[in-house]
Amino acid sequence: MHLSNIIIVLSRPSEPGNTGAVCRVMKNLRLSRLRLAKPEFNFEKSDTVIRARAVHAADVWESAETFSSLSEAVADCAIVIGTTQRRGQRRKQTMTPGETVSFLKSHSGNAAIVFGNERTGLDTEELNLCNIASHIPANASFPSLNLSHAVLVYAYELYKAFADQTSTAVKGKWVPLEQNEIKPVVKKLTDELKGLGFYKQGGREDQERFFTDVISRAGLTKKEAAYFSLIVGKAGRLNLNVSDGRTDDGS
Repeated sequence: MHLSNIIIVLSRPSEPGNTGAVCRVMKNLRLSRLRLAKPEFNFEKSDTVIRARAVHAADVWESAETFSSLSEAVADCAIVIGTTQRRGQRRKQTMTPGETVSFLKSHSGNAAIVFGNERTGLDTEELNLCNIASHIPANASFPSLNLSHAVLVYAYELYKAFADQTSTAVKGKWVPLEQNEIKPVVKKLTDELKGLGFYKQGGREDQERFFTDVISRAGLTKKEAAYFSLIVGKAGRLNLNVSDGRTDDGS
């Protein structure tokens, strides 16, 4: 992992001043890749405000990418981390910023750190697109941070961990699946489970999210995912053969 692998994603940002402040924070701590998913402000009218708040980090804003949805913004990422204060029995387990960065040290490929709308944060659908949830421990009676302040906390932890490192990626050694490559693997897996009798009473959608998160956190390569799919497919065929009274060789 290297700082160049880290992508800061703002989902539905509504305050252009905050976006400009995020650009400044990112440049302070050597982050350069900013993506906006379905921004809620007018670019033409907001450009002056954003540049003013970015100060000398206008280049971060100028190179920022815009997407019509969060799923599109993170499609090429191997791991997606959603920042949230929302926790509960059925929500994802969460890591602190420091724990999140420690996890990323053992990962490879692009990593997206997603921040939600200033007023509402990440909603349930957006969190479902994330493989890990992360939160900043704060005053329980007033836990909400300004968007740029929240980005600063993560950016500082990332800078401490990766700023003095050169890229450790070895070409051809380990390239984990991106989110858009994980989807067909998960579909293959759940299709086979459905054939084995799973999901008669529902639950497929929850298991698809579970498998997506686990495969992403494990950092499976294309070769490993293909082998995994082969194993699951063979298990499904073996079950069918046993049900038909046949052996694996068709006799």
